[in-house]
Amino acid sequence: MTEQPFRPRWDFPEAKARHFEALNFVIQGDSEMCIGRSTKAIVNLSAIAYNVDQIRKRVGRKTDVMAVVKADGYGHGSVEVSSTALKSGANCLGVAVPEEGEELRKAGVDVPIAVLGLIRPEEAYRVVDFNLEQTLCSLEVAEALNQIASDKGTTVNVHLKIDTGMGRVGVPPGDALAFARRMGRFKNLSLKGIFSHLSCADEVDKTFARKQVHVFDGVVREIEASGIKIPKRHMANSAAILDLPESYFDLVRPGIMIYGLYPSTEVSRSIELKPAMTFATKVTFVKRVPSGSPISYGRTFTTQKETLVATLPVGYADGYSRLLSGRGEVLIKRCRVPLIGRICMDMCMIDVSGVENVQSGNDVVLFGEGLPVDEIAGKLGTINYEVVCAVGKRVPRVYIG
Repeated sequence: MTEQPFRPRWDFPEAKARHFEALNFVIQGDSEMCIGRSTKAIVNLSAIAYNVDQIRKRVGRKTDVMAVVKADGYGHGSVEVSSTALKSGANCLGVAVPEEGEELRKAGVDVPIAVLGLIRPEEAYRVVDFNLEQTLCSLEVAEALNQIASDKGTTVNVHLKIDTGMGRVGVPPGDALAFARRMGRFKNLSLKGIFSHLSCADEVDKTFARKQVHVFDGVVREIEASGIKIPKRHMANSAAILDLPESYFDLVRPGIMIYGLYPSTEVSRSIELKPAMTFATKVTFVKRVPSGSPISYGRTFTTQKETLVATLPVGYADGYSRLLSGRGEVLIKRCRVPLIGRICMDMCMIDVSGVENVQSGNDVVLFGEGLPVDEIAGKLGTINYEVVCAVGKRVPRVYIG
């Protein structure tokens, strides 16, 4: 695969709006100034670039890198992340649904974009219209893609997915050769790659992951022995890039590590990563309340002494989970302070009694440097993926670096 430059087209309204939001952002000491809402997701594109460069150094120049930018770049912004990743060593992009690929095409991205999720036959036109590459494990979808491509006088690149143990989607290993042969009958489909997905490469015990790699390699060899050419074989996700070099094949698919986060606590830290997102807001109101004052819905928290309460303009509608109520902390003036009372849809409260001179407008970090995403995920009983992906659409993404 030939590496192609990213050429942004800023006449696409969403990309243009996000670009100029980034220009309005300025770091001045410990404070931030930006036109617009106080609550923001600040994305450091230099960190994204660093992480992709580290991945590129690990896998070498002979192995392609597919930057996975689904779910709006894991909440970081797919257009901006794609631009940075492609300039930093990625060759192509991966999304989950055709609409995500459509957004990138409209933003001027002209490198290969693979739809890693499945589609229904009635969605096939989107793949063809926007020159996307489609995951296949259904002849029904293959037929629909072929027909639309034939009608339009073009061909569609497809990737055959093999289920080696994930149990989600994919052709069973024993049926892969027959499926590949039947796919060959569709004249307007071109087999671009064959791939599988690792289910537990992020665990300490790699036994099952290595078994999956072995099964996949066997399937590939069988198909190639039949005379079918496979341009790209791919399997490695972020965890495998860190710990399973035997899974690299022709292409790797880093996802969470692009954003500076490790897939789990059980993988090695063999590649240094820099977290890219800071979720931040500002104090909007400060009040001193007496002992015995209930705070927020349900009166689940009552002050035990005179307390200085600061209100923040962020809540669960912004992706700041209600499950953090009574257990979460934030950073203000480099001090950790507790959330008190229930997190509301649009607001939450913190106890700033021990912090000097708190005023409306003070910066607050919800997660970022000094308060890692993984810590938030641990308190929620979930994974860092979910925390960053959950940051809501109404939260502006602001780009620095």
